[in-house]
Amino acid sequence: MTAVLLSLYACLALALALSNAAPVQHDVMIKDAAEDHSQPKGEDHHYAKPDRCKGIEFDAITPDEKGNTFFFKGDHLWKGFSGPAELSNNTFKELDDYHHLGHVDAAFRMHHQDDLSVHDHIYFFLDDKVFSYYNYTLEQGYPVEIQQEFPGIPSHLDAAVECPKGECITDSVLFFKDNEIYSFDIKTKSVKKKVWAHLPNCKSAFRWLEHYYCFHGYNFTRFHPVSGDVMGAYPKDARKYFMRCEGFGHGDGAKKQRCSEVKLNAITTDDKGRSYAFQDAMYMRLDTHRDGSHHFPISKLWKEISGVVDAVFDYGDNMYIIQSDQVYIYKSAAHFTLIEGYPKPLKEELGIDGPVDAAFLCPNQHIVNIIQGQKMYDIDLAATPRAVKMERPIPIPKIDAGFCDADGVKVFIGPEYYSYQSPVMDEIKPTPQKISPEKFGCEG
Repeated sequence: MTAVLLSLYACLALALALSNAAPVQHDVMIKDAAEDHSQPKGEDHHYAKPDRCKGIEFDAITPDEKGNTFFFKGDHLWKGFSGPAELSNNTFKELDDYHHLGHVDAAFRMHHQDDLSVHDHIYFFLDDKVFSYYNYTLEQGYPVEIQQEFPGIPSHLDAAVECPKGECITDSVLFFKDNEIYSFDIKTKSVKKKVWAHLPNCKSAFRWLEHYYCFHGYNFTRFHPVSGDVMGAYPKDARKYFMRCEGFGHGDGAKKQRCSEVKLNAITTDDKGRSYAFQDAMYMRLDTHRDGSHHFPISKLWKEISGVVDAVFDYGDNMYIIQSDQVYIYKSAAHFTLIEGYPKPLKEELGIDGPVDAAFLCPNQHIVNIIQGQKMYDIDLAATPRAVKMERPIPIPKIDAGFCDADGVKVFIGPEYYSYQSPVMDEIKPTPQKISPEKFGCEG
């Protein structure tokens, strides 16, 4: 009898132990399944999407060949400056064929116009491997060891960013690991190691509109790519500048303008080939599609200008900005420094009363064409004093902006423009063309 009772007690104890242990074992199984990166990731059932507006530290940031910017965190990415996260292997599928993607260490877009077989390719760094992508497709032969492609560059990087010749001494890539920076010459494959102790440890890096940014935590710091010097008052919160987050500065409530709503005030190209379009109190670059299309306050570059401009043109290395009856002249090569003594009355500088509707200067010419109403005035910028050389009627009323390049003259009226072969506009009004999303970054 005693033996039977002992046996029953043993069974009850075992059953109780199993019942208590079962939920723990079940939780472990669920956790293991959630952490098992060998499972297919086409569906996002087990992965909570990160929210970059809550303040996170990115693993990598890079644009693609079309100018779309990708932000990476863990096994997720964001396309562009707004929108939700999605799994990285939905876009860059082959990464999981070679490595179960839990994160990306670093990424950059190659700038090497002398070798079109690699120019504009995206390079991902993961542990000791490097992957090369073009048009979201893994290039044949990749991944390879980092040392094979970039000799002298360590594994387990923190960040990487391209640096074209002119901004760096040669076409280069800057690699970051802790506070050490490896400047890699793309052509010679030589490496210069630097220590920038004054710069935060960059966990991702980004070249955007010819400026360089080090991301650390949810902040960023702008730096000079050669010296590493911090360029201004930093750090700043990335949510106010590089993403559209409710309640955060620049991106709060931002919405792309429809092309039918575009009404330019001025458009010009400087002597370095940088094209600018002005609308209301904002401007945008037209030559930086590799970085996407973005609007900025005019006062960001031309600090003395407030409000709407009437006309803009470039002559030599100077940019002329006309506002009402005043003209401002900026040195383009000196980061748009206002020349001493300006603004001046338009009548004193160009021999014409303001305001004006538009102005343009054709390449390699010294005659600026000023439009007022349905009249065009030719002014010789090489003459002293400057004065109206010729006056003639034009067939189109109320032009908003004008522009001249190697293809001829374009005059803009609202969301449309008219093309002429030369500033001598004939009486026949050409067929209007629509402002395009590709050129102006608007929505069609």
